[in-house]
Amino acid sequence: MSLVVEIASLFACSGDSQYGGEAVSQREHALQCALLAEQNDASPALITASLLHDIGHLLHDLPADSPDKGIDDHHENSGYHFLRQRFNSDVSEPVRLHVAAKRYLCTVDENYESQLSEPSRISLRLQGGKMSAQELDAFRVNPHWPAAVELRYWDDMAKVAMLPTPSIEHFLNYVAAAAATEKPCLKSASGTIPLPH
Repeated sequence: MSLVVEIASLFACSGDSQYGGEAVSQREHALQCALLAEQNDASPALITASLLHDIGHLLHDLPADSPDKGIDDHHENSGYHFLRQRFNSDVSEPVRLHVAAKRYLCTVDENYESQLSEPSRISLRLQGGKMSAQELDAFRVNPHWPAAVELRYWDDMAKVAMLPTPSIEHFLNYVAAAAATEKPCLKSASGTIPLPH
């Protein structure tokens, strides 16, 4: 199965599930986020990350209201582990950091938290709330933190009911372009080996 078909199949199987307590589905949220990235002239990698930032939600069977029940599904981690085997860090790292970016923005911008939706404020508490000084420093060390913050802003805006967007097929062109760049690698005792797509 090709990567593009694999991604399309995940959205076909689980994309209609509700996006938390928001008024959009997982697919609608992903498409809106990718559209915002495209409209802001983001790279194919960041558009791909925007489309797939919540793919971790499509990889588990937890109910959509898990945060209301005090459950953090750690979707940023499961999404990261899925993506790092298929893309380079320009895709996988913003996805891994997009939850931390929410915590970061709540810490450095006193107005940010008040602009979050109620479901996002609920999940914020489960995800650790505001960052400590040490966490702020650690976040800023990662070279992908600015991209994660950009993605976070688009993530917050991508919750508009019935908003027209291009189809998933349109954005899969960016997925293919991002996957065609330098392959991710793992270190082994004998050197560096490319991860399989």
